[in-house]
Amino acid sequence: MFTTRPELVGTHGMVASTHWLASGAGMAVLEDGGNAFDAAVAAGFVLQVVEPHLNGPGGEVPVVFATAGGAAPRVLCGQGVAPAGATTAHYRDLGLDLVPGSGLLAATVPGAWDAWLTLLRDHGTKSLRDVLGFAIGYARDGFPVLDRVTATIETVADLFREHWASSAALWLPGGRAPRQGSRFRNPKLADTWEWLLAAGEAAGADREAQIEAARRAWSQGFVAAQVDQFCRTGFRDDSGRTHAGVLTGQDMADWRATYEDAVTADFGDWTLAKVGAWSQGPVLLQQLRLLEGFADRLSYADGVPTAETVHLAVECAKLAFADREAWYGDSGTSDGDVPLDALLSREYAEARRGLVGATASAELRPGSPGGRAPRLARHVLAGGPRTGDLSGGGALGEPTVSRTGAVKGDTVHVDVVDRWGNLVSATPSGGWLQSSPTIPSLGFCLGSRAQMFWLDEDLPNSLAPGKRPRITLSPSLALRDGQPAVAFGTPGGDQQDQWQLGFWLAHTVGGLNLQEAIDSPMWHSNAFPSSFYPRGWTPGELVVESRLGEAAIADLRERGHSVLVPGPWALGRMSAVARDARDGLLRGAANPRGNQGYAVGR
Repeated sequence: MFTTRPELVGTHGMVASTHWLASGAGMAVLEDGGNAFDAAVAAGFVLQVVEPHLNGPGGEVPVVFATAGGAAPRVLCGQGVAPAGATTAHYRDLGLDLVPGSGLLAATVPGAWDAWLTLLRDHGTKSLRDVLGFAIGYARDGFPVLDRVTATIETVADLFREHWASSAALWLPGGRAPRQGSRFRNPKLADTWEWLLAAGEAAGADREAQIEAARRAWSQGFVAAQVDQFCRTGFRDDSGRTHAGVLTGQDMADWRATYEDAVTADFGDWTLAKVGAWSQGPVLLQQLRLLEGFADRLSYADGVPTAETVHLAVECAKLAFADREAWYGDSGTSDGDVPLDALLSREYAEARRGLVGATASAELRPGSPGGRAPRLARHVLAGGPRTGDLSGGGALGEPTVSRTGAVKGDTVHVDVVDRWGNLVSATPSGGWLQSSPTIPSLGFCLGSRAQMFWLDEDLPNSLAPGKRPRITLSPSLALRDGQPAVAFGTPGGDQQDQWQLGFWLAHTVGGLNLQEAIDSPMWHSNAFPSSFYPRGWTPGELVVESRLGEAAIADLRERGHSVLVPGPWALGRMSAVARDARDGLLRGAANPRGNQGYAVGR
C-alpha cells in the first residue's frame, strides 16, 4: 500500500499530535528524562498557542491513559460543568430554543488548566515551569501562523470588528488577519502563564505544592476574577443578539478535574478503553460491537476498504449515533442513569444488527436498551436544519468539519508513549479564538461547550447547573492481551469516532501498520444530528475520500447512499502511538492531511 510517511519505530519514546511544534515539545521533555505524562502536558499547552483556532486555555480536555505495569486504563475528566446560573428557564426566558454556539452564554467552566496540572501532579515528574516553558516561549516570542488560522480569522473578521473589539485587537493586528507563515505573538497570554507560575513557585520548592498553588491561582485568584468580571458584559452571539454570560468566579472555584474508570469493551485479543457517556466515546464501542456480527464481510484490498465494508460500517454508525442522541449524557455522577452496560452488550447489538440492510437507511433509529423507550429532543423530532442549508458564516457553532469535509475550526489531539510503557491519549478543545470574545487582561477566550446541551427538560443531555455537556471529544486507548498497546485519536467533532473506526478497521482487519491505517481512505456519515449549533444533519449523506475508488463509490450510490467526494485527502486527522509488550518497541504515526500533524520519536 502507498503510505505518505514511514511508521516510526524506536525504544525511547513517541509523541504524535496535530502540530509539529507540540510533538517537538513533548519529545524534548522525553529527551530530558520526563515521562509520557510530562510530555503530554507540555504538548497540550503548546497546542493552545499554535492552534488557537482549535483550542485554547479557556477550553477543556478529556484524557484516557494507562500507567506502566499493566494497570487498568483510567480517565481524567477535564470537562468543566455548566455554571450555577445556567438553567433551562434562564435560557428560555431569553427567547432561546438552543444554546448559542458562540458567545458567553455557551461557556462552561474552563477545565484544561486544572486537568493538565492534575495529570502532572499525580503522574508526571517535571515541574510546572519545565512543561509550561515551551508554550510561554511560543506565546511570548511568536510562532508561525498556519493557513487555517488565517482563514478562520478572515471568516470572523467582520464579527470581531463590529462586535468583539478585544478579539479584533488581538487577532487583526493592523486591521488584517496575520499572514500565513508570519510570526505571531500573544504576549498577554504569556504574562498570564508567568503570573500563574510565579504564584505556584511562591509556595516553595516542593513540586506538588507549586502545582497546587498554581491550580488555586487559576480557579480562586486573578484568572477567575477576570473571567467573572468579563462575563457580566453582553456580546453578540450566534442568536444574532447580545447576551451576557452566566459563568462566575465561584463556578470556577467550585470545580476540580476528576478521575474515573474508563469504559471498556473486549473484542477478541483487544480491549478498547474510552471516556464515559458524558462524551460520545462509547459510540466507538457500540459500532464495533455491531460490526462483530459482520466480521466475515469486512475486508481491505491494498489498504483500501471494500464498498461492503464501508456500507456496513456506516449503517452500524447510524444505529450507534442514534443511541448517542437518545441515551448519552451526564447525570452529575459518572454515568448515572445511562444504560451503558445494556448499550454495549452483545445481546443488544445482536437485536440491533437486524436493522442493517442491503441499502442505506435514512431514518434516525435509537434503540430500547432494557426495554426503556428512547427520548429525543424536540429539535430532533422536528427534523432540525439540514446541513446543506447552513451558511457556515460568522462564528457559527464550533464550527467543526463541514458536510463536505472542509475544516473551519475544530479540535486538537496528542498521543504519547514512553520507554517505561506509560500511554496517554488526550483530545484538548474549546476556547478557540472564534468561540467568544478575547478577555483582554488574560489573552484568551472562554469556550462554547454548553451549546451541546438541549434546552428540553429531562433528557440525558438537558442543560442543568453542575452538569457536563455530552461532548464529542473522544481519546482512545487499546489493550492487547490485557497490556496497554495503542493510544490514538483525532479531531473532528461528531466525526471523531467514525474516523477512529476507519483507522481501527484498517489496523485490525486490514492488517495495516499505524501510518498505513491513518493514510487509508476515510469516510463519515452526516445522517444524525450534529452536536454543534444549529444542530443540523442530512439523512443518508455519506462523505468519502476519492481514493476509495470510482467503482466502490458507484457501488455505495447504488446502495442508496447520497455520496459526497471532497477529494483524495480530506477526512480525518488521526494520530497514534503504540508499544509492543513482547519486545518493548515503540511506534508512532500522524496524519499527513493538512500538512501539520507529525509524529516524532526515537
